[in-house]
Amino acid sequence: MAYLHEILIEEFGKRMLARTVVPDAVTSNLKYEIRPYQKEAFQRFLICHVEDFEGKPNSPLHVLFNMATGSGKTLVMAGLMLYMYQKGYRNFLFFVHSNNIIQKTKDNFLNPNTSKYLFADKISVEGEDVLIKEVVNFDEADDNNINIKFTTIQQLHSDLSNTKENSITYEDFENRKIVLIADEAHHL
Repeated sequence: MAYLHEILIEEFGKRMLARTVVPDAVTSNLKYEIRPYQKEAFQRFLICHVEDFEGKPNSPLHVLFNMATGSGKTLVMAGLMLYMYQKGYRNFLFFVHSNNIIQKTKDNFLNPNTSKYLFADKISVEGEDVLIKEVVNFDEADDNNINIKFTTIQQLHSDLSNTKENSITYEDFENRKIVLIADEAHHL
C-alpha cells in the first residue's frame, strides 16, 4: 500500500507540486515565513484537497503530517486553519494527549504576547478581519471568526460520554462543519 504523498507525486508529479501556490490567506496571516518543507506540506495538502485522483481518501479527508519535532508542524496547522477558514470552515476542535501541552498550544494560537504566537498582528482573509477565539463548545461559536475548542483526547471522550452543561456534546457536531486537529497523533 502506497502512502498518500507517494500517490500524489505519482499522479501529479513534482512539477504540479511546484506550481501549486500556497494562498495569500495563509502566507500573509502567519507571523513566520514558511520554510520550504512546510510549503511542500501545504502544497501536498492543497492538491489532495482540491484534485480528484485514484487513491484519494474518502471524505471527510483524513491526513497526517509526519514531520520531525521542532520542524514547525504547529505553524502548518495554523496555516491550514486559515486555508480551511477561507473555504468556509469556522470551527476547529484541537485535541492533544496530555494537559501540559494544552497551555502551550493555546499560547501559540491565542496569545499574541508570547514569542511563539503563530499569527500576524492582524488577520485578514479576503478583506475581512478575523479573530482567533477559544470556545467551550460550538454553540458559542460565530461565523465571522476562527473558533477553536482545545481539549485532551481523554477529556473529549469524557465530555461526549457524560453530557453536562458547558461541555462539548455530540450535538455540537450536527449540522456544523468542524475540522478536527490532533497534535502528537501517535500518542492518541
